[in-house]
Amino acid sequence: MQIQPFALERFFARHEHDADVMLAESGIRPPPVAEFDTEPDSLGYVVPTDGDPELRATLADRYDRPAAEVVCTTGAQEANFTAFAALVDDHAVCVTPTYQSLHAVPDAVGEVTRVGLDSAGWTLDVEAVKEAVRPGTDVVVLNNPNNPTGRYHDRETVAALYEIAADADAYLLCDEVYRLLAEEPLPPVAAMGEHGVSTSSVSKAHGLAGCRFGWLAGPPAVVDAATRWTDYTTISPSTFGQHVARQAIERREKLLAENRALAADHRSIVASFLDEHGLGWSDPDCGVNALVEVPDGFDGGEQFCHSLVEEESVVLAPGEAFGVPDRFRIGYGLPRAELAEGLERLERFIERNG
Repeated sequence: MQIQPFALERFFARHEHDADVMLAESGIRPPPVAEFDTEPDSLGYVVPTDGDPELRATLADRYDRPAAEVVCTTGAQEANFTAFAALVDDHAVCVTPTYQSLHAVPDAVGEVTRVGLDSAGWTLDVEAVKEAVRPGTDVVVLNNPNNPTGRYHDRETVAALYEIAADADAYLLCDEVYRLLAEEPLPPVAAMGEHGVSTSSVSKAHGLAGCRFGWLAGPPAVVDAATRWTDYTTISPSTFGQHVARQAIERREKLLAENRALAADHRSIVASFLDEHGLGWSDPDCGVNALVEVPDGFDGGEQFCHSLVEEESVVLAPGEAFGVPDRFRIGYGLPRAELAEGLERLERFIERNG
């Protein structure tokens, strides 16, 4: 099994620790630790190892499924990894640009055909997905709302993708980590039928990336196979992660309302900043990420982002990590003061190099 280096994570590993401002964060600012009880009853394994049955039942209700059709994981990253290990024998169709693991992992165990979004509006040509599906296609892969564009594919598009997958006797796997940041979230893919698989976590919409707690929901055969893979990866989710995640899920209405308001407010701040500097962007309608045009005078996102972090100690994500070298990804879910500081430094950099 050969897998490509994770370009975005390797870029962050070189720069994130020492930089003053992380303006490429893909999640939303975490709530204060003091709001949670951080003392679980035990420091042993989570038992059963696929997650607390009551919590799994709570999660399963979102998908109109029983608790047995949800497995809890160490973040959505593990949910996606084990899903691909369970699903991919031959071929996957992946909508891009997207988070690299959603095409790199299936590409390591099978073959991947990528279907790109139209960069004019970051919309998806459903017919292109249909044409990419072939005999032996195991899964169609979607990230909705999309990272890095922040665009939310509509109900009709997702329904059409589900039918394409079902007609091919394949699955539609949707990474839905940003879904609950939408004012009116679409029904999850795992609730659409026996060809739907959903992955999610508390990392993005809930702002609890440090919990490393996620889950996979879908048909029994998929969940059972993914669970067998977790026996070889992390065995169980973190005791601390599950303990805190349960509290966040119990109080999700208040937490999500606060995070939606923050995302909307910060989106307007970034939109005004980019408009002032004449930079186009992907005009996100959900989540806390967007793709932005690299200013003139730079040879792509890598050069722009490397220069910015060296001169201003601000991290942005180069578009090359997503296959779009003329863009960079900005994240605006960080605290307001940090966002303001990051944009001020970015402005200095643009004006100095313009």
